[in-house]
Amino acid sequence: MADYPQTRFLDRTTPPHILTLVVLAGLSALSMNIFLPSLPNMAEYFHTNYATMQLSVSLYLGMTGVLQLVIGPLSDRFGRRPVILFGLSLFLLATVGCLLAQNIETFLLFRMVQTATATGLVLSRAIVRDMVPADQSASLIGYVTMGMAVVPMAAPALGGYLDQLFGWQANFSILLVMGALVLAIVWADLGETNRYKSDSFMAQLRDYPELFTSRRFWGYALTAAFASGSFFAFLGGAPFIATNYFGLSSSQLGIYFGIVSLGYIGGNYISGRYSTRLGINQMVLLGTLITLTGLILSFIFLASGVTHPLSFFGFMLTVGIGNGMVLPNSNAGMLSVRPQLAGSASGLGGSIMLGGGASLAAFTGAILTPESGPYPLLVLMIVTSVFAVATILYVIRVAHQAGPLGGTDSADTTT
Repeated sequence: MADYPQTRFLDRTTPPHILTLVVLAGLSALSMNIFLPSLPNMAEYFHTNYATMQLSVSLYLGMTGVLQLVIGPLSDRFGRRPVILFGLSLFLLATVGCLLAQNIETFLLFRMVQTATATGLVLSRAIVRDMVPADQSASLIGYVTMGMAVVPMAAPALGGYLDQLFGWQANFSILLVMGALVLAIVWADLGETNRYKSDSFMAQLRDYPELFTSRRFWGYALTAAFASGSFFAFLGGAPFIATNYFGLSSSQLGIYFGIVSLGYIGGNYISGRYSTRLGINQMVLLGTLITLTGLILSFIFLASGVTHPLSFFGFMLTVGIGNGMVLPNSNAGMLSVRPQLAGSASGLGGSIMLGGGASLAAFTGAILTPESGPYPLLVLMIVTSVFAVATILYVIRVAHQAGPLGGTDSADTTT
């Protein structure tokens, strides 16, 4: 791990243990996923419609995207540790606000403040890039996200049962407890890894044009955005499809949600095992093709009259596998275009990805009707997957012209 001292767990004088990075990323996933099976019941509780209630997903994604524009430069200026600790503390306060909300407007306000947990997701990637070079960082990010993928696999099932037994508030009570635990672990273990702090926050913002003019940064960022767009569209539409088309209960939906997370674990394992050997571009290309193939097969099965829930949810396994291969490698590429701007690149790239995801999630809620079935959602996911394939092919073309990552070759710069 370069010239860093050996990692020791719960010793904040050393770089963080991989477990700490896992729980940091996992808390953000937990906050996103655990309450999804509760959306129909929450809409009833707050006396609103599903499209409005679904804003708790799309607004969360959108606010997370905006926040990431600031998180990266702040961490490059002040360090990873203080920014993460502040974000986790704010998340705990916002979770209490969600629990006490008596109307949809108050709930959505505190739900947006919960996005402070994005500090852990964004900066866990930057911390990895602080510690190791590009291909190794793709491998390590893959292992980190494979570990935290257990959270979104188990969270919807757990959330569905908690909702059925105790109501939607139980999910946010779990978030409060887990957030406090993660804060304690981070306080004890997370040593600072940013050795090249900038002179000022404004200096970091002024460095953004260097990323904006990199063709490969845009290629990796858009590939991640389009690939994850399929997943975010699924998050926005799957609860509606499960309830109105397949007639599933919240607990059954939680189990089916686990399929995509199981695929994500597999994809991240593949990234951890083979990214260093095959290279990040080939891994991303393979991941996008796997996702696209699975979605096309799902459409064919449903159109041919197969109406079992697995004809839809079963093929979401490929979306999980594809994202598990695409995201660690595309993130490693983004962070390695200009290594001295790793925090800013992580924030800016994440903002692009989640901004697109928020738009797709909101759009999904608007286009689905009880009569439409899952077809509009599948078409949307297929289109975004086609764009993901196209953008990584563009990155591969630029790589042939510009050479290895990490330099300032003019062939990688837009004119």
